[in-house]
Amino acid sequence: MSRFACVWVDDFTAAAAARCEPALRAGPLAVLGLAAPVPRVLDANAAAREASVRPGMTETEARARCPALVTRPWAEARVTSGRHALLEAASSVSPRIEDWAPGVVHVDAAGLARLVGDPAVVGRRLLNRARAVGFAARVALADSRTTARLVAASARAAVTVVPPGRAREALAGAPLAVLGLDADLAATLARWGVATLGELAALPRDGLGTRLGPAGLRAYDLALGRDHDPFVPWAPPPFWEEAQGLDWELDSLTALSAVLEVVLGRLCARLAAAHLAADALEVTLELARGGHHALGVALATPLSEPAPMLTLVTLALEARPPGAPVTRVAARARPVAVCAGQAGLWQPPAPPQRELAAVLARLAALAGPGNVGAARVEDSHRPDAHALVPFAPPEDGILGERVACQDPPPAPAEGAPRLALRRVRPPRRVDVETDGEQPARADGRRVVARAGPWRGSGEWWDTGVWARDEWDAALGDGTLCRLAHDRRTGEWYLDGVYD
Repeated sequence: MSRFACVWVDDFTAAAAARCEPALRAGPLAVLGLAAPVPRVLDANAAAREASVRPGMTETEARARCPALVTRPWAEARVTSGRHALLEAASSVSPRIEDWAPGVVHVDAAGLARLVGDPAVVGRRLLNRARAVGFAARVALADSRTTARLVAASARAAVTVVPPGRAREALAGAPLAVLGLDADLAATLARWGVATLGELAALPRDGLGTRLGPAGLRAYDLALGRDHDPFVPWAPPPFWEEAQGLDWELDSLTALSAVLEVVLGRLCARLAAAHLAADALEVTLELARGGHHALGVALATPLSEPAPMLTLVTLALEARPPGAPVTRVAARARPVAVCAGQAGLWQPPAPPQRELAAVLARLAALAGPGNVGAARVEDSHRPDAHALVPFAPPEDGILGERVACQDPPPAPAEGAPRLALRRVRPPRRVDVETDGEQPARADGRRVVARAGPWRGSGEWWDTGVWARDEWDAALGDGTLCRLAHDRRTGEWYLDGVYD
């Protein structure tokens, strides 16, 4: 099994720009630097290079050679998010990866034969993961990182596997330019007639070291595929973010939603490639007048699909629109691992939880965020004391299994009276005439029998102090009810009716 693999993306800066705008992949594209006074080409894709567009050219010269050229300014956010996306895609195949350079990732493939398959299968999986996050890559597998990297840089096939012990033969035909040597060293070797790695490896090592020093020896070892630098594992960042800079200002929610759909799509592709989901979402909008408009979007369940995320963000923006046109959009997710669960055997299938998040967001938009949630009973003797907390669905199957395992309530004894109190919520105010402190008439109906009072009070130390009396009363029309008297306000309420 080849121990190392290399994922290589050509013209990474241009590829990162095309990843943000997939329509640009079909034609010539160049990324321009922001250096004054004349913008120059920093990178160009394969279609632009075929039209003789090269880095360092001015924009005018590049357009003269390629009239169909599309240009985009360099943006650090695009390159950074693209670099992280490629690293995360590779980390979904192997836990040990190395960030060598933008668009170049080393993968430790040791032990993947049992999990994935032979080297060619590993290479195809890496290729597919890179494609899933928006990059067209080449993959090479070899005994060393250097061999894999140099083969991937110069190969034409999408996946190349170098047999064990055949590194020198695999690198022999590669051009000397793949080493990225210093200009003076490259010029010296060119004067000697050295044009390929095979020709460099054929030179005597001692003589090369005597004439060119450590730089010559390092170039010689690279031509043989030898690794000198230690493997530096890459760790994922604590947050996952995708951003999109805009060349124009957006002042409508419809146009902003179209940009958010693209940004969230890229973010979800990265999460899916790493088998993760978003537990929370934060959207930051840069405004044309300066400043930011930040939105925290709560998710009722971890999501990895862009459609429900877009619905939640759109509803949040409708409730809190930005105060000025938007010039940049960024979305950040808090990743969590999602484990597949199994529901109970005797339960009906539950609706997808991603739909629950959209329903809660729509309810919050209609009734207000403070009016949507789950009721929690407070530790108080006050009747109906409760608080509204954020709704969190129970784990799959747990609630149903608890209900199914509970013992049924005991049946009443034969001949025992069956009486139940049907509470009136909210309690209905009634007019009560009293005889002393005892209720005598309720809403014009005579009280023929009564029991009570049952007194309760509490929270005298706070502004929520309460005190009330409860009476069970039988009215002249046969109604048996419970009356409540608020001793602080003097009001009477119908608290419930007995069945």
